[in-house]
Amino acid sequence: MADISPSSSSSSSSLSLSMRNFIGLSLLLCLTLCSLDKGFALAEADSKEQLIHQFTHTVDLRSLLPATTCNPSTKGNKRKASLEVVHKHGPCSHLPQHKATATNHTQILEQDQVRVNSINSRISKKLNGNEDLSQSEATTLPARWASSRGASNYMVTVGLGTPNKQLSLEFDTGSYLTWTQCQPCAGSCYPQKEPIFDPSGSTSYTNVSCNSTDCVQLRTTTKYNKCLADTCIYAVGYGDSSFTIGFFATDKLTLTPNDVFDGFLFGCGQQNEGFISGPAGLLGLSRNKFSIVEQTAQKYNRFFSYCLPPTASSTGYLSFGAPSGASNAAVKYTRLTTLSSSSVFYGLDLVGINVNGQKLSIPASVFSSPGTIIDSGTVISRLPSTAYTALRDVFRAAMTSYPLVPGPGKLLDTCYDLSSYPKVTYPKIEFVFGDGVTLELDATGIVYFVNGLKQVCLAFAGNDDPNDVAIFGNTQQKNMEVLYDVAGGRVGFAPGGC
Repeated sequence: MADISPSSSSSSSSLSLSMRNFIGLSLLLCLTLCSLDKGFALAEADSKEQLIHQFTHTVDLRSLLPATTCNPSTKGNKRKASLEVVHKHGPCSHLPQHKATATNHTQILEQDQVRVNSINSRISKKLNGNEDLSQSEATTLPARWASSRGASNYMVTVGLGTPNKQLSLEFDTGSYLTWTQCQPCAGSCYPQKEPIFDPSGSTSYTNVSCNSTDCVQLRTTTKYNKCLADTCIYAVGYGDSSFTIGFFATDKLTLTPNDVFDGFLFGCGQQNEGFISGPAGLLGLSRNKFSIVEQTAQKYNRFFSYCLPPTASSTGYLSFGAPSGASNAAVKYTRLTTLSSSSVFYGLDLVGINVNGQKLSIPASVFSSPGTIIDSGTVISRLPSTAYTALRDVFRAAMTSYPLVPGPGKLLDTCYDLSSYPKVTYPKIEFVFGDGVTLELDATGIVYFVNGLKQVCLAFAGNDDPNDVAIFGNTQQKNMEVLYDVAGGRVGFAPGGC
């Protein structure tokens, strides 16, 4: 056996120690890198989860379905001049016949299309210079009188007369004239919940004279030149061939005990045909001298707001006057525009749409002609065909995990059977306006329930005609406060309004 020298033994020992140190360092480095890899993986997973949460809604859709009992909101009660808003087909409605009848969504969507057709007809006639049509008989209203009443669905209750009588009225930002059915119903009246207003029982009621400034201006607006003796006659027709004709009159309007207006101009309907039973008439909120916005301008400075309830079993509010500074803090304001073809509607400068946090590839010019309006009475938002197709395609791509089913006719073409899913994830949608304001729609404003959870549809539709106006409808306005600062030329949006 060879002798091992002391130096050889020392060298071997040093080598062994170095090897142990190397192996130890390698293990430590490996553990550190593995730990970092795991940390990066967890961080990446968390980041993806945050992105998914940031750009999508994950909801239990059953929470968005209406309940069988009314669940009133208290958010609007703090306003001085605030009226409770109810959905006429829900359990909060004051109309018992609607409580007992299941909502007919097919009929609502049909009425909605009629309203949209009427809006575009009014705008188109002005664009083409066809406002002045030959007069027809009083009971046959020509197209120039056509207004845009449809499936508005939302009602408030006001007081009219002295002593005041409570009346349920649909409110509408696309109509200017407030009217209600009146005794003695010389032509015809449809069934309504409250007793039909009897002007002979009001000590403050007065018919408007045919030669008065108000009557002359009404005739100029409607091109309807009828008078009965010295009494001014109004006539308003709607796109579904329903119409109301009667006396143009004034009376005391009571919104709240502290908000009372003498000499309020309204239509006292004597012949009211083609309406579904229920509401007593309509409250007009559009831009016109005769709307409630203008008639109360001295007190409220042309400022009103509303919140449409998230479901038919909850309530919202319609308020007049600017909110306090505290409640105004979360509001995003964008410019209010006027369509070149119609000054009645409230216009918006919509230039784009974001889905899943990404801006859709839509030229801004697609929205510019004939423009965009916001409307409380249109149920399903309408978009130019190019914009709708882009929105639909991206939405469908994000919903491939859910079974696609046929829609209810032509209007809604992207529907899903979600009855087997406890929770559903769908993309967030944002409207982008020309002044840089971006508005995120509420989760309740993206889908429309046609047949419970078995038929849940994307709540947008495309226009068939490139000349049709884009419409920001009431489904997309749900659960947000919409503030109309007409005097200031702007409209605002605040989330979670009711």
